[in-house]
Amino acid sequence: MKIVPLNDKIVVERLEADDKTAGGIILPDTAKEKPKQGKVLALGEGKLLDDGKRAAFQVKTGDRVLFSSYAGSEVTLDGKEYLIMTEDDILAVVD
Repeated sequence: MKIVPLNDKIVVERLEADDKTAGGIILPDTAKEKPKQGKVLALGEGKLLDDGKRAAFQVKTGDRVLFSSYAGSEVTLDGKEYLIMTEDDILAVVD
C-alpha cells in the first residue's frame, strides 16, 4: 500500500533511535526517546494560493529533516510508522 498526501501535506518516515548514549550506555526500548528527525517520502501538490496556483515546497523527496516533538499525525501502515505533517512543522533540512 502507498500513502499519497493531499494539498500541503508531507509524509515523513521517522529515523531509528540510537541504541547507545554518547558515553556508551546501551538503552532499553522503554528509555529511548522518539527521534525528531526523519526522511521525506512523499509530498502533496502544495498549498493552494489565492490566485488558484500551488505553492512549491522547500523540501523534496529524500530530504532528511528535523521536526518538533509533537509535529504531525502518526499513522501506521503495513506495520511501519509514518508521520503526516505540513511543511510548517518542519524546522530544518539536514545535509
